[in-house]
Amino acid sequence: MKTHFDIEKIVENGLISNELDYERALIADRKLRLLASENLHFKNLRFKLRDLIEKYEISEWSDVDKIDENKLLESDKYERIAELERLFIETRKQSIRNRLKEFDLTQENLASILGHKSKTHMSELMNGIKPFTLKDLIIINRLLKIEIAILIPVFLSKEDQTKVKEAIIKLDKPKVKLTSDDLVLC
Repeated sequence: MKTHFDIEKIVENGLISNELDYERALIADRKLRLLASENLHFKNLRFKLRDLIEKYEISEWSDVDKIDENKLLESDKYERIAELERLFIETRKQSIRNRLKEFDLTQENLASILGHKSKTHMSELMNGIKPFTLKDLIIINRLLKIEIAILIPVFLSKEDQTKVKEAIIKLDKPKVKLTSDDLVLC
C-alpha cells in the first residue's frame, strides 16, 4: 500500500503533472542533496528530478500573465500539504531511529528483518524517497512498539478524496462529511 508521494515513480514517469507533486519534488530535491554526496544512485535521481522541476516551472510559472491570485493560493495550499507530509516522514524516521537505538539495532538490521537486501533501499524508505509498504509498517509497529499513528499517514490522495466525496453525495446524507484539511491531503 503506497500512502504518499514516490519520487522514483515521478522520475520514472518523466513528468510533474500538478502543483502538489511540484512542491513534493522541491522537498525531495533538498533531501536528495544530502543523500547524493553519499550515493551515486541518489545523485542521478536528484539530477533527473531537478530536470523535471525545471520543466514544470517553465510550463507553469514562466508566463507572468498566467499567474493570478487563485494560482498563488493553490500553490500556497499545496506547499503547506507537502510540508505536513515532510514533517510526518521526519517524525516517523526519528521515532524509528530512536527505537532502533533503544533496542541496540541498526538501520541495516531493520532492513534485514523487513527482508530488504539493499542499504540504499532502506535509506530511501527511511527518508521518504520511497514509501514503506503497509506490511513493513506493521512489522515496525510490532517489533519496535511504535504507535501505528506515527507510522502510517492518515492522508487521503486527491483521487481517494474525490471518490469519497462523490460517494457521500450519491448517498444524500448531509450529516456525513469529509472534514479536517490536516487529515485530507490531495
